[in-house]
Parts: sequence; C-alpha cells; structure tokens
Amino acid sequence: MDRDDPLEQRRHLLRLLLASGGAIAGSALLAPLVHAFGNVPKKLPPNQSIYDMRGRVTVDGKPASRSTPITANSKVQTASNSYVVFAVGQDAHLLRENSTLELSGADALADAMRLFTGRVLSVFGQRAAGKRMALQTTTATIGIRGTGVYMESEPDSSYVCTCYGAVALASSTNPEAREDIVSRHHDAPRYILANPEGGKLIIPAPMKNHTDEELMLIEEIVGRQAPIASAQGYSAPRRGY
Repeated sequence: MDRDDPLEQRRHLLRLLLASGGAIAGSALLAPLVHAFGNVPKKLPPNQSIYDMRGRVTVDGKPASRSTPITANSKVQTASNSYVVFAVGQDAHLLRENSTLELSGADALADAMRLFTGRVLSVFGQRAAGKRMALQTTTATIGIRGTGVYMESEPDSSYVCTCYGAVALASSTNPEAREDIVSRHHDAPRYILANPEGGKLIIPAPMKNHTDEELMLIEEIVGRQAPIASAQGYSAPRRGY
C-alpha cells in the first residue's frame, strides 16, 4: 500500500471494516475509520449528496464542499489528486481524479450519464420495467438497469467492467458492434476501441483499477448491500431494490 496516497489509505481501512462484517462499533478499528472516512459507511441522509471528497472538485462549474448538492442534471469534475464519492437518488458514484462526468434526468432520478474523460465507479438502483439508464463514454454506449459498472474514458478507447448485473454494450462509432453482458463478479471486462483491432471494436480486457471494497462502500451510501462479499469469499443476493 502507498501510505502517502489518501485514497489508498481509505481503501485499506475499508477492507478492515468489511473484513469485520461491519460490526465494529466500540472496537479499536472505529477511531481510525471515522478519521479516514469522516464516518462509518452508512446511507446518506436525503439532504446530503457528497459522502467523501479530496482535492479540487467542482459541481456545475463551482467549487464543491461536503454540503454541495448534486442533482440528476449536474456536471461533476475533479482535478489532479482529487476524487469525490457521491449519491444521486438511488445511484452512487466514485469519480476519480482528472475526470468529467455529466448527469441528465428529472427530479432525483438520472436517466443518462456521460463520462467525457477520466474514470468512475458507479452502482445503479433497479429501474422500472422498460426503463434503462444510458451511459456514454468517448467510444461506447451502455444500457443498464440495476448494476455496478466501472468505466474509463480516453480519446481513442474506453474500458468498461460490468462488476455485476446486465448491460447492453455497443460501440458509439458502429452500433452494430455490440455485446450483451451478464456478470456476477467482474466476469467480462471489455475495451471498446475507436479503431478495430483484429477486425473487432469490442475486445476482452482485464479487471483493473477498482475494488470490491469500493463497490461495497458506494452501495452502502444508498442503503444497499452489494451482491459480492469478497471479505467473506462468497457472492450474495443484492438487497435494497
């Protein structure tokens, strides 16, 4: 672990919390967890959007603080050495450094999300029948319902890991290049390329740059339990829809 990296410190302490099964009240672990996260992971109150942030974060072009509201039509940006963990309605996100994310929707429910650049880990609540959340990167469009997804968006390629759930993945340059993915636990990460490689625009990729612990954290802040429990070594049904 890089002990000078504040986000990695939080990941390490979160692993300790999850390994304890969450029942740590009164234990020696509670103090450092509260210090690192601001509070033990739990569902955010209705009037709070941001769970944790570090560095320079803007929401709709204005500097953000812990009390800044983020809506279903907000644009969120992070600078170098910055990140923000936040929730909008039944969805939650961890936006990493040097990233720009734009949401669109009505009231507290976003129905579209565009990652212009950077990296984001997201979990989404179950949509009503016939409704999908539409995600977009530089090279991909993704239709989802309730699921967990990690995305990276670069000028000539995108990375998409369906951490769990089902997505309809397609190239934004050639919609005929598409794949329907059902994943239980990071089963089918993909690169979506601007230019074909071996005649293909969608190719297999490794699982990288995100963790089960982070998924558990962002599910927790919207009142759900992730369908994975890496600390206990098993997969469990997702709760809270």
